[in-house]
Amino acid sequence: MASSTVTSAQPERPPRPNLAFRRLRGKRSPAEFAAAVRRAAREIGERVSCDARYVGRVEAGEIRCPNYAYERVFLHMFPGRTLTDLGFAPRSSVRGRQARGAGESWEAGEPYKTHDTRDDRDNRDNRDNRDNRDNRDTRTDRDDRDDRDDRHTQDLYETHDNNKESDVLRRAFMTSGATVAAASLGPLGLALDAAAAGRPTRRAGTGEAGALEEAVRRIRLLDDRHGADGLYRRAAAPLRTAYALLDAGASRQATADRLYTGAGELAISVGWLAHDSGRFDDARSHYAEALATARMNGDAGLEAHAFCNMAFLARDAGRPREAVRAAQAAQRAARPLGSDRLMSLLSLREAGGWAGLADRVGCEQALVRAQTFYGRGPSETDPEWMSFYGEAELEGLEAQCWSTLGDWPRAARHARRAADLQDPHFTRNLALYSAELADDLARGGRPDEAAGAGLRVLDLLGEVQSSRIHTMLAGTTRVLLPHRRSPTVSTFLDRHGALPRPA
Repeated sequence: MASSTVTSAQPERPPRPNLAFRRLRGKRSPAEFAAAVRRAAREIGERVSCDARYVGRVEAGEIRCPNYAYERVFLHMFPGRTLTDLGFAPRSSVRGRQARGAGESWEAGEPYKTHDTRDDRDNRDNRDNRDNRDNRDTRTDRDDRDDRDDRHTQDLYETHDNNKESDVLRRAFMTSGATVAAASLGPLGLALDAAAAGRPTRRAGTGEAGALEEAVRRIRLLDDRHGADGLYRRAAAPLRTAYALLDAGASRQATADRLYTGAGELAISVGWLAHDSGRFDDARSHYAEALATARMNGDAGLEAHAFCNMAFLARDAGRPREAVRAAQAAQRAARPLGSDRLMSLLSLREAGGWAGLADRVGCEQALVRAQTFYGRGPSETDPEWMSFYGEAELEGLEAQCWSTLGDWPRAARHARRAADLQDPHFTRNLALYSAELADDLARGGRPDEAAGAGLRVLDLLGEVQSSRIHTMLAGTTRVLLPHRRSPTVSTFLDRHGALPRPA
């Protein structure tokens, strides 16, 4: 039996990089991000001397949990997230007092009381001006010392009992399906202890790969029925678990391929939840993670899917040229796959980009290709994730193109067709198409019809949580305000005004 103690003589293992925190930094340089941290601190009355070196240490995993001042700042910068969501370990694990055995001691020359003031030095500050720092920040610098000291503690790099920990990961995935089925908007049942995520595990097998694929299917189903807002935060735990399993490896190449594809698809699904709930930076990060996973594994299907969603995100984020290029990259990846339905959807993504560029000719050409590919019918090569793509979605996406081009009558015609064709069980899409119809009718000078369509959307909002739909309704409301003397419009405006404000 493996020993359950870890002595101070055990060799030090390197820290595990904090990829979640790195993703949140996005395109900003470490110095730019550090400046944003300092600004956020001032907004809440904190003073932290964050510089590029501190950001680098966090991303490298050297700081496993920030001190309390930084914690308050980070949670202010990223509302709704926990320290675990930001890639940090629980504070209880890094303080490590209970984890230390009787035979353990602090590193020689680095007593617990030492203050590591170098780590919080601001590049802009005078190097000799340390005494002017905020007392709270200085007082909690010892927490950063804990971060380094605790690399040697039992709770971070336990090498014993790996089988038990691997079983925790397995049970998390294997039970997730039943949990989600039982509580459609409850936690996904894949919550993973942050400390467990950082420990080595046994290699994954077909059971984990299957459970991962099932988790992706269930998230997609719940999104179709209820929208993204209530799901996004709950979906972060299964994604962390997926990449923990991926990092553990698999006993067979076929299983490893399934794990890579499943983790990438899950990253796209979580990215979509962020996208649909208006968290564009988070979505971009998740899509990029999926794209990297696809390219590492040579998975053309996953690459096409990632580029497809990146094109959609770029369009929504006001970067139409990027949308065109991403959609074209998706088509290059998808062409060898032999799926006409996939090529149809990707042509629609390209059309949306051309519409954003006000290029009517480019948009129309892409729409014709989309219709042509769609008309060739489904095939066995169509990806599983495209189950949402039917005639209703095609009509809805075309409506969005004409709306972007300002052709309101044509947009309304396609949006109405999309709403009529949509399976009523998929409430989110029905609400989306109806909201598109209401907006197109309002901007096209048909306020009463627009209000009627808007009322139908309001009837569905008890089942749907989607920031996208709320944003669309808010825009329609502004257009209809001059027509509030109409009874139908007045009813819509009153009901919309009574909605609880999104958090």
